[in-house]
Amino acid sequence: VQLVESGGGLVQAGSSLRLSCTGFGSIDSIDVIGWYRQTPGWQHELVAAISNRGTTNYGSFVEGRFTVSRDNAKNTVYLQMNNLRPEDTAVYYCNDLHGYTYDLWGQGTQVTVSS
Repeated sequence: VQLVESGGGLVQAGSSLRLSCTGFGSIDSIDVIGWYRQTPGWQHELVAAISNRGTTNYGSFVEGRFTVSRDNAKNTVYLQMNNLRPEDTAVYYCNDLHGYTYDLWGQGTQVTVSS
């Protein structure tokens, strides 16, 4: 299932954004979907992940600011990001385990946080 990210933008520090990861097809069969981010010269970094049972996992830098959720009926996984910081500036991607393992990534969505 192809996953496509959207919802990024340019915001000020302290603002919020909600990113969407929409599957072109059912995501019911995908157990874990993760949000990752990448800045130039760095590897993809896990931001948050959610399983089909609703189990979540977050990167240590999140510090309670982000919430990941999924709506399988809409084939969509969301990342609600609050209290954004300039260091959150990155391209954000969603991916499943297969894509992550084989280094297959979509276009991503740019998040830029100004100070």
